[in-house]
Amino acid sequence: MLTFIVLQIDIQKRIIYNNERGVIMAKTKTANVNCRISEDIKCKAEDILTKMGLPRSVAIDMFYRQIIMNNGLPFPVTIPEKPFVRENMTDEEFDAMMTRGIKEANSTDLYDVDKVFDELT
Repeated sequence: MLTFIVLQIDIQKRIIYNNERGVIMAKTKTANVNCRISEDIKCKAEDILTKMGLPRSVAIDMFYRQIIMNNGLPFPVTIPEKPFVRENMTDEEFDAMMTRGIKEANSTDLYDVDKVFDELT
């Protein structure tokens, strides 16, 4: 399920001066950033941000500032040279992947297929 969120980020600051008293106030103009993300991703990220004491709007503002400072994404985005297929895995990597899969299949965090399809239609 996708969740719709609206974030506020600073785009420009306007300072109001008074000749006698100097700076009276600084007003910040903001813009909305609208995006659709997976609800699971949103919840997991916001749980981490809450533990850090950061509102999501501040985190997004920090991300945008890092994009500006780096003149691009602040982390490398790459495509692995080898596709993630059995032929490219060692036996240990394959066993670890299968063990994770079995653990997930045996977990209680499961969804009924019919209910999932009902929600999609």
